[in-house]
Amino acid sequence: MAYKDLQDFIKHLEKLGELARIKEPVSPELEITEITDRVCKLYGPALFFENVKGYKMPVLMNAFGSFKRMSLALEVPNLDSLGEEILDFIEAEAPDTLIKKLKIIPKIKRMANAMPKMVKKAPCQEVILKGEDVDLGLLPVLKCWPDDGGPFITLPVVFTRHPETGVRNVGMYRMQVFDKRTTGMHWHTHKGGAHHYRVSERLNKPLEVAVAIGPDPAMTYAATAPLPDDIDEVLFAGFLREAPVELVKCITVDLEVPASSQIVLEGYVKPGERRVEGPFGDHTGYYSLEDEYPVFHVTCMTMRKDPIYPATIVGKPPQEDCYMAKATERLFLPMIKKTLPEIVDMNLPMEGVFHNLAFISIDKRYPGHARKVMNALWGLGQMMFCKIICIFDKEVDVQDLGQVLWRLGNNVDPRRDIVFTDGPVDALDHAAPLPHYGSKMGIDCTRKWKEEGFERNWPDTIEMSEDVKKKIDEIWPRLGLDKFIKKG
Repeated sequence: MAYKDLQDFIKHLEKLGELARIKEPVSPELEITEITDRVCKLYGPALFFENVKGYKMPVLMNAFGSFKRMSLALEVPNLDSLGEEILDFIEAEAPDTLIKKLKIIPKIKRMANAMPKMVKKAPCQEVILKGEDVDLGLLPVLKCWPDDGGPFITLPVVFTRHPETGVRNVGMYRMQVFDKRTTGMHWHTHKGGAHHYRVSERLNKPLEVAVAIGPDPAMTYAATAPLPDDIDEVLFAGFLREAPVELVKCITVDLEVPASSQIVLEGYVKPGERRVEGPFGDHTGYYSLEDEYPVFHVTCMTMRKDPIYPATIVGKPPQEDCYMAKATERLFLPMIKKTLPEIVDMNLPMEGVFHNLAFISIDKRYPGHARKVMNALWGLGQMMFCKIICIFDKEVDVQDLGQVLWRLGNNVDPRRDIVFTDGPVDALDHAAPLPHYGSKMGIDCTRKWKEEGFERNWPDTIEMSEDVKKKIDEIWPRLGLDKFIKKG
């Protein structure tokens, strides 16, 4: 059963021992961040801060901050299984036999269940504040790090429509609170919301925006997913939760938002209006620098009678966003493999903060295959931001960092095996010589072939013979060594 709302998800986490309630009074300025950061580094639970100084609303943190909680949020036994479901659904072929027609029935039913549903009454509109009554100061918005430019809404689900086509986009873009009724809108140039804004500027029209804070967990995740432009994030969330996302019409703008949200901010962004936003302690572990971004004007603020304010922090990994990124890696790997079937596995390590480092294993079939794959990945959606791609042979477990570094150190001749290219880089890449543009590096860590110009004999890896391993397995319990060996 899909979670009814965020409260339902919280109850489920608590029942499974995945949530800790914090009764001690704490401030949203730095103190909640410090507690949450320590818990993230200790791989601890979700946190429910019941007593936030100066505010009536409790704050939920780290709700997605483990592989288990990420799987619980999407209601799957593991993230790999959901990736296979997504690919199976997308690949549904036209049924030309009775058997195929029978097989496609569950897919049609799931698609029907994914379609959003409009409702007239919604929990998120139990309280309505318009115009002068709007006050963002009612929200316990966190100031996360000492040098941040101010408090930031860190988990907003932002809704816009293309001014010409009407196509919806849902994304997640941080929002610095400037005053009671304005925030920044941190739209990176490559994102869907930024594209809608550029079109509205060309037309010299304001762009209407609605921000949902705290919808159900699948909708929150869907806002972060790197979907193709023609796939609606609300439909995707419905597919993930196997139930429609209920939407309600906004009060002052022509947009719809999830009815189960805790808080909704409605308003607009003016063409040509910019304001300095930042700095901000970002997921790279560094402060992203201040820059000019569009300004969001809030015309209406709606909420539940007893809302919960969900937030997240970003910083040096591991953090909660790392697990959301790993979910994306596992969910979209099958689709990447559909385009590049030679790929065996992929690991975007947390330490690489998503866009800095990728370890890829392939079934190498011809000379230069590793270089073909790295170039193909740089041309594939948001993989274009990946700064360093390392390609390994299929037997390498790219999830095992020790194995990856061992192969990389042994298999690479730097002059021969490293490739450089230029192209778009993430807006947060502070090492790039220009904003949004820089270099990438590909490293061929595969076994080299004679057809690639390698004339020496490539050595075999050291392996014990199977008969000896089997014999030692049999006598191992009698050796008495287990009590001396630390596990995990």
